[in-house]
Amino acid sequence: MALPDKRLTIDEIVAEIQDGMTIGVGGWGSRRKPMALVRALVRSDKKDLTVVSYGGPDVGLLCRAGKVRHVVYAFVSLDTIPLEPHFRNARQSGAVSATELDEGMFLLGLQAAAWRMPFLPTRVGLGSDIIAANPHMQTVECPYTTEKFLAMPAFDIDVALIHMHRGDLGGNGQYLNVDPYFDDLFCMAASKSFMSVEKVVPTEQFLSEGPVQSLRISRLMVNGVVETPNGAHFTECPPDYARDEAFQKEYAASAKSDEAWATFRAKYLDVSEAEYQSQVGAR
Repeated sequence: MALPDKRLTIDEIVAEIQDGMTIGVGGWGSRRKPMALVRALVRSDKKDLTVVSYGGPDVGLLCRAGKVRHVVYAFVSLDTIPLEPHFRNARQSGAVSATELDEGMFLLGLQAAAWRMPFLPTRVGLGSDIIAANPHMQTVECPYTTEKFLAMPAFDIDVALIHMHRGDLGGNGQYLNVDPYFDDLFCMAASKSFMSVEKVVPTEQFLSEGPVQSLRISRLMVNGVVETPNGAHFTECPPDYARDEAFQKEYAASAKSDEAWATFRAKYLDVSEAEYQSQVGAR
């Protein structure tokens, strides 16, 4: 049976996102982020977004570009640069509001949404300031033992964006590094999911690329796929490429002033993806 062809362009994917939506962004910190899609969002006129992410430069770029009103996160880091500077500026200035969670609570928010549950019970967060910082959260009592648990609410995600190493035209996706992160949960948690990949390959080529357990993303989870070589740049995407640490430092330095940001944006963001890739390739 022939696979449906779910290939889209970057602009067609961004057109699926409307003002005020909640978007989930896969990857982890400054690792395998769907940066080509994030850059396209920066170039767009979208606004008032809520971003749900194990955050990295995806969060920082969207906050600095004025696309975000709220961030749901467990951390926002560039890994080798511990604090994401654009997000830090946005958070400290009050430009964005936030829901701050423990990493385990964040995972349960994804899992609950993926399972179509309104919440999942957990001991994580009990006795901490997380509940005080999130007064909307409630506790539940176990009907068998009367033990009290935190009821971690499911994330209500409209659109998920992820980046994988390989994909086929039907939307199956493959990771080739040591960690799948939680990209599958982002896809299952969202109403619609879109995947950028380093390369679109024939389905039968997957097993020559990596083991069967690397086939983490099912076409049933994905509404569209786009081939974007170097599409996670400047975050890491091994074995295809490492993080571009020099570029990441240049990005971080753009948070020092409005003038530095304007220069960075004009050079790298207010251009097409092809022009961006040409510039970073020339570097």
